[in-house]
Amino acid sequence: MSTFLKRRVSGALIVCAIASLALPAIAQSVPPNPLPDATLRSTPQTVVWGYISADLPPALTIKSGQTVKIDTVSHQGLLTKDDPVTFFGAGGIPPEQVLQDATDIYQMVSHVNGLGAHVLTGPIYVEGAMPGDMLEVRIHKFDLRVPYGVNNSGPRTGVLGELLTAPTPKIIKLDLNRNVALFSKDIEVPLSPFLGVMAVAPPRDLLLVNSRPPSRWGGNMDLNKLAAGATLYLPVFNPGAQFLTGDPHAVQGDGEVNGTAIEASLSATLQFVIHKDAGKTMRWPRAEDAANYYPMGMDLNLDVAMQEATRETVEFLQQRLGLTPADAYSLASIAVDFRVAEAVDSTQVIYAAIPKKLFKSPPPYWATP
Repeated sequence: MSTFLKRRVSGALIVCAIASLALPAIAQSVPPNPLPDATLRSTPQTVVWGYISADLPPALTIKSGQTVKIDTVSHQGLLTKDDPVTFFGAGGIPPEQVLQDATDIYQMVSHVNGLGAHVLTGPIYVEGAMPGDMLEVRIHKFDLRVPYGVNNSGPRTGVLGELLTAPTPKIIKLDLNRNVALFSKDIEVPLSPFLGVMAVAPPRDLLLVNSRPPSRWGGNMDLNKLAAGATLYLPVFNPGAQFLTGDPHAVQGDGEVNGTAIEASLSATLQFVIHKDAGKTMRWPRAEDAANYYPMGMDLNLDVAMQEATRETVEFLQQRLGLTPADAYSLASIAVDFRVAEAVDSTQVIYAAIPKKLFKSPPPYWATP
């Protein structure tokens, strides 16, 4: 184990559903604040690589309601024998466009085999957060840090693990002025940045978990609905919540079927709000935006993940509208879409999209235009 990892893990050793009726409404208890109160850079001293753990030394301490601009670094270009300048140079990226953060992390932070690939910035310690609370994460803004990204697949990767016989890293240039990815001379993909990993520290008895599979604490959910203007709700398991984030994406389709999105380093402006005792009954993370509520379900088996997401949806509709189980189940079948967020990270994620237009008087939402 590397000296850096030993230091961070040593620090760790020493140092769902919420009542759904309340979930949308409590998003209004603190005013939106899109201007950062603090900035957290991604340096060898403020990242962990491939794992999430309780009681890591805080990279930043804030108060509930404060907003932070967080730099993140993609792991693409860091897991090869070549340094990032050489890796990206082979795809036509000039050295001056390679982040110094990426080079520093490549040189100074060791990655342990068997752990996840993700470089995560944090943890952010939110004062007053305690087990049983809920952390609300308002996503105000994303800024891509580089004009390129990487989609990378290979053997035993993604949904069709037998399709490829060798790694296929594809460096894709981005036109940030026009907000598109230049996939080929004939194909342009509109950008929609988001963070693949958003997590609080897991329960203390787990000590350290791989960053790849998502779970109750969030993590590598790869939920592309977590774009600017969305909100994520996470149960809190440890003092301070201990939020980490990374796996930045420029755009990704539902499913992430070959194993990666367009992975591209970005900065995120996030606001953090603690809701006391609101996480005690949460089984899974939830999200919302101006158009929809997004209950989730997760499991190693996609069918079971679907059952979990359906159960969360039915309970949400019962509690929000006072429906009987039969009517909630009926409405879920008639008016709710169920989608695969990702099917490639061992634990798989299904989310439901419950349209807010179903409700005659939906509660106000902080990001409503």
